[in-house]
Amino acid sequence: MSNHAKGLALTAFGGMMLTVDIPLIRLADGNAWSIMLMRSGATFLSAILIWSILRMAGKNVPQLIPGRVGLVVAALYSMGTIAFMLAVFNTSTANLVFILAFNSMFAALLSWIFLKERPRPITILAMFLMLAGVLIIVSDSIGTGNLLGDLLALANAFLLASAITISRASGKDMGFTALVAVIVPFSVAAFMVSRTGFQVDVPWWILLNGAVVMPVAFFCLANGPKYISGPEVAMFYLLETVFAPVWIWMIFSEVPTRNSMIGGTILIITLIVHSLWLLHAGRKRRAALAVRHTA
Repeated sequence: MSNHAKGLALTAFGGMMLTVDIPLIRLADGNAWSIMLMRSGATFLSAILIWSILRMAGKNVPQLIPGRVGLVVAALYSMGTIAFMLAVFNTSTANLVFILAFNSMFAALLSWIFLKERPRPITILAMFLMLAGVLIIVSDSIGTGNLLGDLLALANAFLLASAITISRASGKDMGFTALVAVIVPFSVAAFMVSRTGFQVDVPWWILLNGAVVMPVAFFCLANGPKYISGPEVAMFYLLETVFAPVWIWMIFSEVPTRNSMIGGTILIITLIVHSLWLLHAGRKRRAALAVRHTA
């Protein structure tokens, strides 16, 4: 198998694993703080175990939290995890995953402002189209209980984009930082559960999610860029945006609203077209360099 095929297979598997995250949270049937406690605790223990095994095997493993910049990135991931978990319980799955897809455009905007990486005109156009899609989704929630969840989802997208931007600027390996950062949400959830009580009806689902699904998904997606291009990896992150609402509809019969479908369709089509354009532009650039090199 070629490296490119290996990268596609690895990233596709990670992307598909990620699509069951929200369904497993919902299947556990508990309150937000109890679910956060179990999910974060399982993810943290799994990450430490994997890191320890790799280190004992003599592998060149990165630091769990590399320096002060690692602490900043860990803090952003921590806040993002809390916002995500609370969003799951305060808005529909469709709204959540559609708004989370705005993460890539936040990343492009932050890179433009702080890293001076001016986006291409097609990326700027994509930003405006995706902003329109998010506004359509959120407008459907004004005056309902879903608005808080939509805003939490938007906050999570911004926090993740900030963490990614700082990680790229630092040049440090943050492979385990996102996983061990869940110790903060775990601590917050432990405090809240001590006051509100623990309630998870089917804990096995959330243990499976935290200990297996999340570490494996992020490991596969984090290693994808070693073999394939960034736009190709981004395409597989879209699998959650497409499939998570389908699984929720099949399991819980939760049907997205009309505005959610309209806004989500705008987001998905924009992301797909943008990713395909970047992929095509990258191949043309590499082909031009190869011709120049052989000339």
